[in-house]
Amino acid sequence: MDQPVVFVGENAVLNPVPPASAPPVPDTSTFAGSDMEAQLMEAIEAIRPALQADGGDVNVVGLDPETGIVDLELVGACGSCPASTMTLKAGIERILKDRVEGITAVNAVGMDPEF
Repeated sequence: MDQPVVFVGENAVLNPVPPASAPPVPDTSTFAGSDMEAQLMEAIEAIRPALQADGGDVNVVGLDPETGIVDLELVGACGSCPASTMTLKAGIERILKDRVEGITAVNAVGMDPEF
């Protein structure tokens, strides 16, 4: 049996484990509710394959709809890449500003504050 089994009382329940190569499913519960959040998540999903092709990814940490500031975390190879500042500012920020009305800036979580 390839799947782990969790015993609940006298019944066994199979819990499928997603393959390690499956892309993470973004948690939109924190941002659900407005058009800005929906547009943001759609734009992030469009950007994500390019980052994953280089061994990285991006997580949305926060969004302030009033100021239009998005907090992002670059992870994997992107998190430690010397070009991550360029990726974030000249790439991701530019794309998000173009695709999502109201986005004014992108902040990097876990990177040096000068960026």
